[in-house]
Amino acid sequence: MHRNNNNYNPGSLESGRHNDTNANILEQQNNERVSELSDQVARLKGLTIDIGNEVREHNSLLDDMGDGFSGVSNLLGNSLKRIGTMLESGGAKHMCYMVAFVVGVMVFLYWIVTYKGTSGA
Repeated sequence: MHRNNNNYNPGSLESGRHNDTNANILEQQNNERVSELSDQVARLKGLTIDIGNEVREHNSLLDDMGDGFSGVSNLLGNSLKRIGTMLESGGAKHMCYMVAFVVGVMVFLYWIVTYKGTSGA
């Protein structure tokens, strides 16, 4: 018996085309997903850069504020030392002048606030 080893099968051509079509569809879907992921990565990169810029700006502002508070702290410390020295050397007379000055400033500020409040309406 002679067996024919011819493997020609018309159904196998149809199956091959079907597999190629599936492979093309899957490849197209993969390419679309890769494109979507690339877009998302680009957006995340942009956000990361923006966040980094914001952090640098805020750090700069905080450093400036720290320097400003340090300057104010030194100013207040020196003022308190001068007041202490004045009180030790001058006694009650200088203390009365200082209290009168503070009261005068407070009355003036109160007058400005009430005057602006009534005339601004």
